[in-house]
Amino acid sequence: MGPLQGVRVVELAGLGPAPFCAMLLGDMGADVLRIDRPTPADLGIPIPPAQDLLNRNKRSVALDLKSPAGQTAALRLTAGADILIEGFRPGVMENLGLGPEACWKTNPKLVYGRMTGWGQYGPLAQSAGHDLNYIAISGALNSIGPGNGPPSIPLNLVGDFGGGALYLAMGVLAALTEARSSGRGQVVDAAMVDGVANLMSFFYTFKNAGMWSLQRGENLLDGGAPFYDVYETKDGRYVSVAPIEQRFYRTMLDLIGLAPAALPNRNNRDEWAALHARFAEVFKTRTRDEWAALFAGTDACVAPVLDMEECIRHPHMAARECFVDLDGAINPTPAPRFSRTPSELRRTPPAPGQDTREALLDWGFSAAEINALCPDQAG
Repeated sequence: MGPLQGVRVVELAGLGPAPFCAMLLGDMGADVLRIDRPTPADLGIPIPPAQDLLNRNKRSVALDLKSPAGQTAALRLTAGADILIEGFRPGVMENLGLGPEACWKTNPKLVYGRMTGWGQYGPLAQSAGHDLNYIAISGALNSIGPGNGPPSIPLNLVGDFGGGALYLAMGVLAALTEARSSGRGQVVDAAMVDGVANLMSFFYTFKNAGMWSLQRGENLLDGGAPFYDVYETKDGRYVSVAPIEQRFYRTMLDLIGLAPAALPNRNNRDEWAALHARFAEVFKTRTRDEWAALFAGTDACVAPVLDMEECIRHPHMAARECFVDLDGAINPTPAPRFSRTPSELRRTPPAPGQDTREALLDWGFSAAEINALCPDQAG
């Protein structure tokens, strides 16, 4: 099942965006083979392998890529793959003898996906960094948060997963489509700074039109507009309020019992502060769930702010089965959805090296070769 059934992916073990990209491909049916180290490296976040959802729908083989035998085996795996995904600093794969040119000698159609924060070249290419650093220099971080405080940290969704993993997934699939007609693979240089900058295109539209302030909290979509913000409720929780369009705004006002004529003008930015204050006063009069019940199913564009446990039980999320329990672990359901070839959860996250023998056999290694390469997997 899945639209990528029959596509083979080799992933070099890492943390965050590269594994998430490979998970997306695995969810869509690709045969993803993750190459782990015989002794797992310290990746900074001690997640138990069985709980690492980014490794679902994959198999794991353990290879020592610093040994000639491990490098030879990895090259052989890339010879049978459609896509390779790696997230090392520039030059590391070349030093291991696994760079693009080496792989293309046996598989000229291989799509070579490279996931980094800074990119394959540039003054910072060899520097360490994390999501927060990448979104900081890409213009996104300074645009997020209240005007009377520091920028807000949007988890690591914007850099690692938005500007990184999703762009890499789109890139390798586009390159795979091209390789099937040209017979030639190529490198996909997916840098988070590139992806995040690209994600900012909509906001440069506003800026270029003279409609965006560099000061946080003064703009239409950054909490500056009173009709696009989050308000505290009577019980100390929150609702999201986003009726940007006039007709939706009127619906919201009707439901909360306010007359437009009695309110500050929403189209006058000088009156936004006063309108904010009025809305804050009103939303404090009921609990979050009381507001949620009032607005449910309407066009008011108001929704409760739910935590990671509450959202699982929300009627809409439940109806779409956005979360499933797989062997006792809550998994977000694969997305997007396909009408004929649905994605599915086939495998729980493996322990490093758990599938070495099975996977190598499937990828064309003989039992004798596996025994020689991995004596502990002999059988």
